[in-house]
Formats: sequence, C-alpha cells, structure tokens
Amino acid sequence: MASWGDLAAYVNDTYDVISVQEDEIRILFNFEQFDEDDERTQVIILVREVLDNMHEWVQIASPIGLAANVDLRALLEEVGNSTIACGAAIMGEHVVLRHSLPLVDLDIHEFTDPLALLAGSADRLEETFFGGDAY
Repeated sequence: MASWGDLAAYVNDTYDVISVQEDEIRILFNFEQFDEDDERTQVIILVREVLDNMHEWVQIASPIGLAANVDLRALLEEVGNSTIACGAAIMGEHVVLRHSLPLVDLDIHEFTDPLALLAGSADRLEETFFGGDAY
C-alpha cells in the first residue's frame, strides 16, 4: 500500500462498501465470512487523514452507541482490559472505537488484522454495553 487510492481500491474489491466520499469509505463488516452461523455485522468507517500536510494515514473507526446512553467509566475499563488494536473516543454523539495506521509502506495485513480486531471488539462492546447490533 502506498496511498489512499491504493487502499480504497483494495477495500472496494474486498469488502461490502456502503458509501464513498472523497476521503471516507464506509463498509459493512460481515462476520459471516469467518463464521457461517453469525449474521452480525458492524459498520466501519475508513477516513483518510493527512499528518503535517504530508503523511497519509487511515483512521479505522466504528460507532458502538450513543455516549449519553452508557456508563463511560465501565466501557473504558473494558476497553482497557480487553482490546488490543483500538482505543475509544467520543465523536459527535457517539462512542467509537478507532485505530490509525500510516499508509506509507503499509502491508495489507497491517490493515486487515487491526480492522478485523476492531470490528470484533466494536461488535462485542456494542452488544455488552448497548444491548444490540444497531451499527
């Protein structure tokens, strides 16, 4: 991977893309590809970020619920105890899990592995703290 365009082409060929904007791609991560009996999905938002006007990064984020509807301390403790490839943040009204990667010299597994880990963590935390699969 060398650029946002390269990553966008890979994502379009590999995942279920639900919307595309100039610097943002939304995908529906389908867990069924790993477990035929699992029909859960997770919305993942990929955003191109530029650091210092010259370094391209991709931010992988997934909303898990409304910040107003959760015990943030309990959620953050769980994130701290059980996740490896993401952190939690509030963006707008939503709690999101997110992870960022530099695009220069990015190996595809450096993207796909954290993406899958983040999607799984987001799905589990969404179920545990928000009681469903809304995102």
